[in-house]
Amino acid sequence: MKITGDYRLMKKINKYLVLDMIRKHFPISRADISARTGLNKATVSALVNELIESGFASETGLGESSGGRKPMMLLFNERAGFAIGVDLGVNYMLAVLTDLSGRVVKQKKIELAELEAGAVTSKLKKTIRALIADVPPSPYGIIGIGVGVPGLVDDQGSVLSAPNLGWADVPLQTVLADEFGLEVVIDNEANAGALGEKEFGAGQHVSNLLYISVGMGIGAGIILHDALYRGVSGFSGEVGHMALAQDGPLCGCGNRGCWETFASEKALLLHAQTAVAAIRPAAEPDDGSGDAEVSVGLDMLIRLARQEDSQAQQVFAETGRWLGTGIANLVNVFNPELIVIGGPLSLASAWIKEAVHESLDKRSLAYHRSRTSVAYSQLGHTSGALGAASLAIQRFFSSMKATWE
Repeated sequence: MKITGDYRLMKKINKYLVLDMIRKHFPISRADISARTGLNKATVSALVNELIESGFASETGLGESSGGRKPMMLLFNERAGFAIGVDLGVNYMLAVLTDLSGRVVKQKKIELAELEAGAVTSKLKKTIRALIADVPPSPYGIIGIGVGVPGLVDDQGSVLSAPNLGWADVPLQTVLADEFGLEVVIDNEANAGALGEKEFGAGQHVSNLLYISVGMGIGAGIILHDALYRGVSGFSGEVGHMALAQDGPLCGCGNRGCWETFASEKALLLHAQTAVAAIRPAAEPDDGSGDAEVSVGLDMLIRLARQEDSQAQQVFAETGRWLGTGIANLVNVFNPELIVIGGPLSLASAWIKEAVHESLDKRSLAYHRSRTSVAYSQLGHTSGALGAASLAIQRFFSSMKATWE
């Protein structure tokens, strides 16, 4: 069937095009939509009227005149529906309720002590249920759920492997879809973070970026020509398992010398344990025997670094050097416009930044490095959750395009 010969199909495409223009450029006039899309004014006017009737757009008064009559401006109804996005980390879960423009309405963060799949999915269901209970009134309600997971996810939404969680073959999409009766999208958490920064954060104005998620592991979301690159099997971005040392530390994947054994949050905390004597003053006081075990966490190290503790700052700098070394390899391979460093370790940017740049400048090729910028997540800890919500929003509008008359 030829697209040009199918009136209904063309109408669906044009209606989606008009809605997308309103979503991305509101307030906007019908005339501007016509000029930007190439559709004639009568077609645009008819489609806009349908979008107003269905609750996706509204009129909001007159705009500036360009010489003739002042145009009536259109707004996108951001609260026509709401999405839930979840960033599932190795030791935490962050869930957000957003409107259709990705604005956070409510968020919940909980710590994860038990990582067994059943225990985590039980907490995940409880957290999602709590957000659903708080959703404001809207024409479309909850339009979908997106979840970012630190592992390999297939196109059916099953988590094939998540070594840092100890998961294998967990049908997460099916579990959540059966529980809530909603559209569910599961993806790798670094992919979700990349989409979050591209849609709402540091990457809004670039076409080629790498988002490096640095938590207990390291992953990358790769945006090439404004689209997420997934690879032939959908598993791109496992950069944490790039080998940096043949006989390095043993990694959870079974290999040795992986990047994340040197530059992840887990590596940072293992390194910090060798500095217990310096760390102890910030921890709970021991019983005087000197044998009390100190639990070193990222929050503690950041607190010490702020207090200008030289040992904590040195631990961050060493991790930053290894982080910059791996990023240099990625710059040489992808030659991106922008590297965005996200995940929990981005919260320590003040103490890793100099070391990251030093290694990157030293180890990346000059021509590749010259046009690559490095930024730290503008969205902070919410980039993955917002990206997961954007996956649900994209799925919602794509599915609507297929069903519109």
